[in-house]
Amino acid sequence: MTRFRGSAPLTDDWEHFRFEVDDGVGTITLDRPERLNALTLDVYADLRDLVAELEHRDDVRALVITGRGRGFCSGGDVEEIIGELLATGDNRRVTDFTRMTGAVVRNLRELPIPVIAAVNGTAAGAGAVIALAADLRIVARSASFHFLFAQVGLAGADMGSAYLLPRIVGLGRASELLLLGDRVSADDAAVIGLANRVVDDDDLVAEARGVAERLAAGPSFALAMTKRLLSRELDMDLHSAIELEAITQAFLMRSDDHAEFFAARDEGRDPDWTGR
Repeated sequence: MTRFRGSAPLTDDWEHFRFEVDDGVGTITLDRPERLNALTLDVYADLRDLVAELEHRDDVRALVITGRGRGFCSGGDVEEIIGELLATGDNRRVTDFTRMTGAVVRNLRELPIPVIAAVNGTAAGAGAVIALAADLRIVARSASFHFLFAQVGLAGADMGSAYLLPRIVGLGRASELLLLGDRVSADDAAVIGLANRVVDDDDLVAEARGVAERLAAGPSFALAMTKRLLSRELDMDLHSAIELEAITQAFLMRSDDHAEFFAARDEGRDPDWTGR
């Protein structure tokens, strides 16, 4: 555990979804299968807070997000969220809510460990954006994406979708998906780059777990810097990006993990990465 996190204790138990850690891999399982894992106010808040805590744990080096049952996540629960918020007539409360949902995505993107979305079924609305916020999307063949905000009279841009989606699939495809709100099958998602891998439904858990274990066993410091630079350089000119990479690489060349690579190579063994 990092010594810089302050005195507040880490949360041992999360009430509104399942969270497990095994061999360096943390797994968040959205657990409202009867509602296709629709998000409530409490689920949003717990997701925001858990992801913020993960940076301060030393037992989680990769994160998998998935859903139980037939759906990854069908978005926000209209009955439990929209009805309650609109009934109050309080603009401040509604704005606090929309900022909280965005914080989930921001925290996932800022998290210095790889995040894998194992999309096991419907990923709609906020569920589709949570999958977008992951670094990798491994998708079951029966799964689908649905950016349906505009179809309910809201902006197609929500929770960072208008920022993330064009950077993954291009502006033209993103415009089509956010304006029309059409369903995207797993195979079509692979064609446009929204899915990194499409696997048979029965193989999804094993595939996602295998990728997560591979990343968790890797040089975590180097992976964290890679993720950070991928995010930062999206909005940089080439000169600035090259300079940032040069400084970062010079720093990592003096890291313990880089030295360990050479020691392991000379001794004919696998590296023992420490994340230092």
